[in-house]
Order: sequence, then C-alpha cells, then structure tokens
Amino acid sequence: MESLRIIETWPVPTAAAAVVRADGTLAGTHGPVSHRFPLASVTKPLAAYAALVAYEEGAIELDEPAGPAGATVRHLLAHTSGLAFDEHKVMAPPGERRLYSNAGFEELGDHIAKQSGIPFADYVRQAVFEPLGMTSSTLEGSPAKDGVSTVEDLAKFAAEVQAPQLLHPATVAEAMQVQYPGLKGVLPGYGHQNPNDWGLGFEIRGSKSPHWTGSSSSPRTFGHFGQSGTFLWIDPDAGLACVALTDRAFGPWAAEVWPVFTDSLLAEFTRS
Repeated sequence: MESLRIIETWPVPTAAAAVVRADGTLAGTHGPVSHRFPLASVTKPLAAYAALVAYEEGAIELDEPAGPAGATVRHLLAHTSGLAFDEHKVMAPPGERRLYSNAGFEELGDHIAKQSGIPFADYVRQAVFEPLGMTSSTLEGSPAKDGVSTVEDLAKFAAEVQAPQLLHPATVAEAMQVQYPGLKGVLPGYGHQNPNDWGLGFEIRGSKSPHWTGSSSSPRTFGHFGQSGTFLWIDPDAGLACVALTDRAFGPWAAEVWPVFTDSLLAEFTRS
C-alpha cells in the first residue's frame, strides 16, 4: 500500500483515497475515509448514474427531448447540448460541439424531476445513495457540483460501476462509450482537446494530453475530477478504480501530483 501513502506528501490540509478492484472489492485505503468532502464536479457521475436508473425504470428515454430546442437527455449527459458552461444560454446547435456545461446537468436534473415527479436530490438518494449504502452522501443544490461524500461511500460507487447491481451491465457499458465521437472542446483545467471524448456523464481519457490521470492509464479510463480537489477514475484495462478527495481547490499542485499518484497505484496494484 506504499503508493496510497503518497497522499501524505500532497500540499493539502486533508486527503483520503481508496483503490477498488474490478470485482468490487476494496484493495486499500489511506487517510480519513469517513471525512465528508465537497465533491464539486465529481457530483456529475453520481447524477448521471441516477439518470441511467431513471432510464431503466422507464421514467425517461436517453433520446427524448430535454434541455434546449433540439437537444436530448443524451446530449445533456455528453456535454453536447450546446448550453454554456454556467449559464442557461445556448452557444451551439446540439451535437456539434463538446461544451462542458454545469447548466446542462441542471437541465438534466430538472427534466428527471419533472418526468418522475420526484425532486432530483431525492431521486439520487433513492436511486443511488440508499441502495449502495452511501449513508454519508448528500446532494443539496446543483446536480452538476453540489454533492458531498466520503471516500468510503465513493468506493462503494466505484465498486457498483465496475460490477453493476443497480443497472444492467449493458447500460453501464454504453455510458462508458464515446458519445458523438470526434468532437473537440475544452477540458476544464487542461485546455483544448481534439477529440474531447465523453460518455454519458463520465469523461473518457482517450488520447487527451495533458490529463489528470496517469501516463500509464489506458485510453479506456473514465471518470471525473472536481474543482474542489477531488477525483474518481476507473481503468477497465487495469481492473482498478481510485477515489481521492481533498479539501484544497484544484490547481497546478493537483496537475503535478495526481498523474504521479495514479501511475504509482497502477504499478503497485496491477502487480499484486
């Protein structure tokens, strides 16, 4: 577990991390795993998973209209609705550009609430948090950025995504496939990427460079990072997932230490 101890060297007040294997078992943890951290955009995969539950329950369809004119649930999940980053303002026709959008996830939450008759925060709790035993997780506010959780809880989520129980594996597999291939756009914090691949609520590493995962991370690696200094990645080729939460905002420090940490984890845990 030497690689997990690297978080002790990070320039942050508090950090915790966990590694989860493909079969859902916990490979190791370090730090205060029950400490609640603001997730920022790591909220999005949780909201996306709730959307996929709504799809399987028949409350919504992925290709039904949602958000701005011409857009669908799929567009909102894949950041191709054309909505601006933090404004409910249309910047492009649906499906033409990868415009990372908090507003799009807020439209998604509103749409699911309307179609299901359940406030979205309650829907996430009932569809994801409660069934997975994520007792320390809450969403009060924006489905794009206002989640709060622990490493302990997010390790349960990482286990679910790798070995699905709440969703059919085919649904999860579709969510990890590139939606609207070939679109370029800005990866927040890392500049323009061509292509800028995304699945349904999860960012896909692909050939992006620079990137917040490791140099040894496979192109199929998917997940999300948050501006609050948080990340979750799943590398299906390595059969591993990692959750790391901190209480220092993302910045150059994270861009420097996160890839080194990920490479160390992959080297240690794929040997063991």
